[in-house]
Order: sequence, then C-alpha cells, then structure tokens
Amino acid sequence: MKYLFTLLLLTSLNCFGQSYQAQIAEHRKKYMDYFLTDQNSPLKKDNLQFLRFYDADSTYRVTAKEEVLLNEPGFIMPVFSGTGREYIRYATLKFTLKGQPMQLTVYRNIGLSKIAGYKDYLFLPFTDETNGNETYTGGRYIDLREGDFKGNTVVIDFNKAYNPYCAFSGGYACPKPPDENHLATAIQAGEKQFAGEKKH
Repeated sequence: MKYLFTLLLLTSLNCFGQSYQAQIAEHRKKYMDYFLTDQNSPLKKDNLQFLRFYDADSTYRVTAKEEVLLNEPGFIMPVFSGTGREYIRYATLKFTLKGQPMQLTVYRNIGLSKIAGYKDYLFLPFTDETNGNETYTGGRYIDLREGDFKGNTVVIDFNKAYNPYCAFSGGYACPKPPDENHLATAIQAGEKQFAGEKKH
C-alpha cells in the first residue's frame, strides 16, 4: 500500500514537472513568434535559431509579498540609447529564492498606462550575477499586470525573464534596470545571451 502511494506521488509530481516544462515551452514559442509580427522587431525568422534559454526550472518560480508604494514621485528611467521614459515605483516585492531573502521593485510606465490595453501593465527589470557572462550585459525584464497580484502576493517566474531589444540590435531605447533591482546572485533561468551577431 505504501509502495502504491509512493508510486502515485512520484507519478503526480512527474506530471506536474512535465506540465510546467510544457507551459514554459509554450510561453517561449509565443515569445519567438512575437518577433515575426512586431513591426519594430530587431530579429527575422533566420535569427530565431540564435535565441538561447536556460532549461525550465520551477525553483525559480517564487511567490513574492507585495508592499504597495503610495504617493511615489515620477522619475526618468535611463535607457541604453535615446530618451528615457517616465516611471513611478509601484511596489516592492519581497521573496525567498534558494533560501535567500531578496527584494525587487516593480514599476509603472506613466505614458504606457494611458494607452488602452496597457493601463494595468507593470514592468520588472533586474540585473544579476550572470550579466555579461551567461546573459545580456544590460539585464533582463519580466512583464506583470495588476491582475497578477492576488491578496498582496504575486508570482515571479524568472523562467519568463527576457532580453530587451538592445540585446539584439542598436538604436532601441531600452530602460536600464535601476540599481535597487540588482540581485547579488546568479539567476540561471529565463533567456540567455543572444548567440547571433548583434546588429549595430
């Protein structure tokens, strides 16, 4: 009986693992497809073969506690090229990853929030110890929406971290992750450094 329970448990855990792997695979397929439909895309179909990702790892999917920031002033977030955009600090997100307590700040793009369809869009840029080695030097991004927050918590899935367009080509106004969003650890999840030739 005990053996049967253990077998069922392992089977269910394995199914969950496969389901998560499939979920991330589907997310990445949609991510790559977007390059072919966005008129401002830096990549063409032949370039997609050079996109690289870490294997999906559910330990990099964490639940964070939200602390909403009220009456925050707007500020200009610098970009790698061009003119910065105005943001406000929306909330701090506290979580534990690999046994270590960590914190990130999530931001709202003021201009974008005035466009229908993006009113609830939130921006989570970050840097970590893989930048310039395994991942893009300038950091990576995660997209969130207000609806992702449930009871003052939100799931951060680093497997969905992606590169800014600046990782593929020059001439884009990609926000630089603020210093407060540097994680002093290696986030070995999400998108890796582009393996193709960067356009200038």
